[in-house]
Amino acid sequence: MRTTQFFTSGLLLMASLLIIAKLFAEHFPSAPNWALGLGVSLWLAITVANMWVGVAKAGYSVGEELPILLLLFGVPVVTAVLVRWRFL
Repeated sequence: MRTTQFFTSGLLLMASLLIIAKLFAEHFPSAPNWALGLGVSLWLAITVANMWVGVAKAGYSVGEELPILLLLFGVPVVTAVLVRWRFL
């Protein structure tokens, strides 16, 4: 359940930043690039913190948490990059 919540949160974070960037793109043409960079770095920090909690507090090994980190980080970021490339 927690993985689904993090996954959905990542998609919503990326979508909200790209929507805000779209609003500012008329006056600031580089806004989508800045929003994507901010979203990727923020989401990386959040997913690494989630991995740390899983390893330090919940008792999982790094090998068990790494695929979850890659899923939680990779899918929202790839989705945001594709949306940015295709639509913005």
